[in-house]
Amino acid sequence: MIKNVVMDMGNVLIDYAPQKTLERYCRSEEEKRMIMEQLFCSDIWIMGDRGEIVNDERYALVKEHLPESMHGTLRLVVDHWQEDLAPMPGAEEFVRKCRADGYRMYVLSNACQLFYEYFPRNIDETLFDGIMVSSSVKLIKPDPRIYELLCSTYDLIPEECVFIDDRPENVEAARGIGMKGIVFTGSYEGLGLSQRR
Repeated sequence: MIKNVVMDMGNVLIDYAPQKTLERYCRSEEEKRMIMEQLFCSDIWIMGDRGEIVNDERYALVKEHLPESMHGTLRLVVDHWQEDLAPMPGAEEFVRKCRADGYRMYVLSNACQLFYEYFPRNIDETLFDGIMVSSSVKLIKPDPRIYELLCSTYDLIPEECVFIDDRPENVEAARGIGMKGIVFTGSYEGLGLSQRR
């Protein structure tokens, strides 16, 4: 019987769309392409999610891969990307409904330390029984160890958990340790859990 709902943050609870920040600050399509590639789609971004660097250090590392003319834009993007985050439509209502139905709620997110600033601005964190962020535990999905650590930290039985994430590889890793899994496709419509109890 499912007793616990474990949710990803980016593009599940909060709309993570760096394109909005790039639109706001970049002066050309080339700037958008290069900063997206060298910042958001790079190993440097993952280093922040792993807790190896803080957000501000991303600037110094990424600027080495960009022409000097883009450094000012990069600085703005690194400093302000989290301001363009917004709740996913229906996310908080879904969490409240799950709680009303008796499920315990958890967050398992790949995110840098800024998570603790922007998450409570977008979602009522008191709705969750536990939150685990990759940069705090130095593990990152889909590494099975982060799912196991979540379970051991909060005394969860994997077979009593359903995990919701927008990335299929993360859902597969959760299934690999015994959790049920749902690949989130952008809408909470029809995402009922009553049949999973």
